[in-house]
Amino acid sequence: MESIKQIYKIGLGPSSSHTMGPRQAALRFLDRQPSAAHFQVTLYGSLAATGKGHLTDKAILDVLTPKAPTEIIWKPEIVLPRHTNGMKFEAFDAEGRLLGDMTAYSIGGGDIVEEGEERISGQCIYHMTTIKEILRWCTETGNSFWEYVDMCEGVEIWDYLRKVWGVMKAAVERGIEAEGVLPGGLGVRRKAFSYHMHAKGYNGSLQSRGLVYAYALAVSEENAGGGEIVTAPTCGSCGILPAVLYHLHKSKGFSEERVLRALATAGLFGNVVKFNASVSGAEVGCQGEVGVACALAAAAASQMFGGTINQIEYSAEMGLEHHLGLTCDPVCGLVQIPCIERNAYAAARALDANLYAAFSDGRHAVDFDRVVQVMKQTGHDIPSLYKETSQGGLAVIR
Repeated sequence: MESIKQIYKIGLGPSSSHTMGPRQAALRFLDRQPSAAHFQVTLYGSLAATGKGHLTDKAILDVLTPKAPTEIIWKPEIVLPRHTNGMKFEAFDAEGRLLGDMTAYSIGGGDIVEEGEERISGQCIYHMTTIKEILRWCTETGNSFWEYVDMCEGVEIWDYLRKVWGVMKAAVERGIEAEGVLPGGLGVRRKAFSYHMHAKGYNGSLQSRGLVYAYALAVSEENAGGGEIVTAPTCGSCGILPAVLYHLHKSKGFSEERVLRALATAGLFGNVVKFNASVSGAEVGCQGEVGVACALAAAAASQMFGGTINQIEYSAEMGLEHHLGLTCDPVCGLVQIPCIERNAYAAARALDANLYAAFSDGRHAVDFDRVVQVMKQTGHDIPSLYKETSQGGLAVIR
């Protein structure tokens, strides 16, 4: 498995697979074809079906048009064999002769692979690729999940996670102050400010839950508005982990050091899912985005509260298991309805998963790796209507 830096990418919203990935592909192609007089980009499958709502064309054009005129062709009816988020870049000279082309796929979390690549080209950092293996190592050595991250990544990972935490905090704090209507035409108003103010009027558990909602809404609304966020593991699910971390940091007084360790633990669980299944909503549905993000946040919360390695694993397992089958059907292809509300709800569920596991000894029937396998199979079995194609579910209510 690669570095957990691939789980936590810093960038602009609203979509990791439909905005960040295509932008990275465009940058790669431009680097190879600096003398092109004209570009043509064909988008396929889900990338074409919901790309306008996700600003896919803008992400590509912002990179290529400063160099040469660029034409975008939309072909949602054609799905390339490798992945539903396919795209083909072509470069031409002044006489219209083809200089070169590149077919690439945006596979989720801002990552791209080219035709012929087996996996993302990157350095193998982790040689254990299942939580079962890592749990066994932790039991034998007495170490925790974050210590395995430290061993594999080296001390430099902490500087990166500190930067990630800074971006997450900034997104929460910008979001709870922002007001107005989000772009895209749905007329969705930002709610984080209102939820934050209402939460302050309550005491105890009601205030706590309201603040978690507000923090998740804040980051998700920043993402929907094209603001700077961190994929965790995607843009569409970027509000869940920051909401839990920020809430516990503020309300319980957990130090930044404990937050960073929780980020490391969460990133490890996300890495396992990404390696063995997928975090792409277009490939496996929203269970791969919000479901995985809930698992990350549950593991992080359990880590911060001093959970055992088995309780941490149980928390993560519940976070993912109870989102199995969740469809990806955003209205008008925008990361707004139901995505923003889903982030708030899943943040609360992550805290519930931690609490449930904390009452147990961590032993349970279905382990995390098995749920990851089931999620992958479930994602493949979900009809394409419900996987970011704007052809079914909530996506067709308007």
